[in-house]
Amino acid sequence: MAGLPQYTSNLCANSNCFFAFSEKKRKNTKKEKKTSRNIRPALRMFREIFQKMEKRKENIAEYLLYMWQIEDIIRAYKLDIDTIDEQIVSKYNVPDDKKKEIREWYESLIDMMRREGVVESGHLQLNKNVIIDLTDLHLALLKSPKEPFYGATFFKTLPYIVELRAKTGDEPVGEIETCFNALYGILMLRLQKKEISEQTQAAMKQISTFLALLSEKYKQEKAGDLEL
Repeated sequence: MAGLPQYTSNLCANSNCFFAFSEKKRKNTKKEKKTSRNIRPALRMFREIFQKMEKRKENIAEYLLYMWQIEDIIRAYKLDIDTIDEQIVSKYNVPDDKKKEIREWYESLIDMMRREGVVESGHLQLNKNVIIDLTDLHLALLKSPKEPFYGATFFKTLPYIVELRAKTGDEPVGEIETCFNALYGILMLRLQKKEISEQTQAAMKQISTFLALLSEKYKQEKAGDLEL
């Protein structure tokens, strides 16, 4: 299983990567230069979200959103490692041996995406496993008499989850995955400078609060500090 190199958290500082899925290549037209300027606030938002993440255990929610974005970046470059190397890896201000390691990390993810049949859509098993782990923890927290605040936070979030499920019409997924799908979708809308209603913003605020709490509990569990 591929690990996340500690310096890949800086990937989001590369302006090419976060609009890669909407721009195959940077072109020298005025229209596209304007588009590039327009998405800079969203790029800053992503940097703020991910720049502090050095290890998966630090914030599992941010890690998962980051990895979903990496999947989309790889798809945007059509799983072409040479293009990814040119447009992303080469931009790192790190020694050549570190660039080689980053390239190998991307290559391993590309190989897994092909083998697992998620070239066009879907998520890698290593990312699905995160959802499974978080769901297991979520259920344990709900059952624990020591976690009344967690339960209260979840039930405050639940109406939004139910509403989201009703609106999507897709194959139903679990509560935790629904929250991540919603949050990732909002991040994409912000990146594309799309208007977000006040109602949706309120829902995302509550979902973000809930996922932040779940992530903190996950961190405590991994550190051996969580007693249920």
